[in-house]
Amino acid sequence: MTSRLEMLRGLVRDVPDFPQPGVVFKDITPLLASADGFQAAIEELVASAPEDIDVVVGMEARGFIFAAPVALALGAGFVPVRKPGKLPGDVVSQAFDLEYGSTALNMHRDAIVSGARVLVVDDVLATGGTIGATAKLLEQLGAELVHVSVLLELGFLEGRQRLQELGIHNCSAVLKV
Repeated sequence: MTSRLEMLRGLVRDVPDFPQPGVVFKDITPLLASADGFQAAIEELVASAPEDIDVVVGMEARGFIFAAPVALALGAGFVPVRKPGKLPGDVVSQAFDLEYGSTALNMHRDAIVSGARVLVVDDVLATGGTIGATAKLLEQLGAELVHVSVLLELGFLEGRQRLQELGIHNCSAVLKV
């Protein structure tokens, strides 16, 4: 492992029993508080991106933090995916299950043109529910999901396998646990 990745790994803090007993939450706020760590994380995400991306999509809320600067670095647009009731315009919606319940995600119907090449960026790949729902939103809009990049993959939750079952095979993680 490179010293850069070791530095990033060292900036992710374990919080036991959050949000419920038995869960060890991976807290990225120390990484975000470190200018060097945050910059390194963005640079690693940018380095994993394929060429010719039109739009970078980030999911509420921590996905926004990483997706927006990645979009700027790639010279691409940024489109937010939000929780219900947060977008004022006409939206497409997709329900999905989380580790601790269920919810839905929304995207403006006119946010992405059909055929756009999309990179999805998020902070964590856990069970794959959020990314899977986002992929279905992109499909509804006729966009091409080219790649998924995440800061941290929780491999023991098998989210990558779930994404592969959904036909999403191009996925990279800066750190894997």
